[in-house]
Amino acid sequence: MEILRSVVVLLHLVGFAVLFGAWVTEAVSRRIRFTRVMDWGLTIAGVAGLILAAPWGIDYELNYVKLGIKFAILVVIGALLGIGSARQRRTGSLPPVMFWLVGILTLANAAIAVLW
Repeated sequence: MEILRSVVVLLHLVGFAVLFGAWVTEAVSRRIRFTRVMDWGLTIAGVAGLILAAPWGIDYELNYVKLGIKFAILVVIGALLGIGSARQRRTGSLPPVMFWLVGILTLANAAIAVLW
């Protein structure tokens, strides 16, 4: 059971890496836009995170306050990606605030996971 949980943790980290890596790629190339790769990263990290929130294969108590905050941030990132992608398709541009918020919130979510 521990190996399965470790595989899910790995998938969760891969999802974060895909989301944040795609965001950094766009930021470094100075293209303020959302990509489908960001959507896939968010989906992978979100599904794996929800699986990890279930108390299986561990001998300790989960911190549900931390998990709730991380889930709320995930929902906000998803909303920003969804609204921003729709606006990007409609107008061809994306407000820079939405773009930068996704990066900041993604990094904040990882920081909460590591530092809390």
